[in-house]
Amino acid sequence: MRLIVGLGNPGARYERTRHNVGFVAADAIHRRHGFAPWRAKFQGLLAEGALGGARVYLLKPQTFMNASGESVAEAARFYKVAPAEIVVIHDEIDLEPGKLRVKQGGGAAGHNGLRSIDAMLGEDYWRVRIGIGHPGIKELVEPYVLQNFSADDQEWLPNLIDAIADAVPALISDSAAAFTTKVALILKPNRKEPAAGT
Repeated sequence: MRLIVGLGNPGARYERTRHNVGFVAADAIHRRHGFAPWRAKFQGLLAEGALGGARVYLLKPQTFMNASGESVAEAARFYKVAPAEIVVIHDEIDLEPGKLRVKQGGGAAGHNGLRSIDAMLGEDYWRVRIGIGHPGIKELVEPYVLQNFSADDQEWLPNLIDAIADAVPALISDSAAAFTTKVALILKPNRKEPAAGT
């Protein structure tokens, strides 16, 4: 069993903001893989499905970002899911827009949603980090992440989200490396490996 969590803030006000890219990815996975309808549970929206032969629960906490850990911890306790079986998809200001990184464990790096989950579950869960870029000044970070995605973001966002949704079974059944490789191949299907010695 696995738990995939998309982070964001509830409500129409935040729907298209950079901070909600985790919700966007969760919705894409939900559509792509035919999960059951969303239902209110664990202070969030929960849907059940299967990926890579495993039962998977998708969760979108509705607690607001700063209290995401409350919702995630409730679901994890109920389904007896260990932190290492949890994947959290979130925005990452320290990555360029459109970049993707996956890792297990690590600090919150100032992300309030991760900080909340860390406090409830520790740091041993998986993170799928979607780069949204940095505004350049620390004081502008909060307004920046709470702004809607820009027109420039639309050049990479839909394609990356679709690739994540298509490739996520590899993350569940295989490995982080297989997942990131599949995402890269989906985004650049004609890319060739360099010849030896070049």
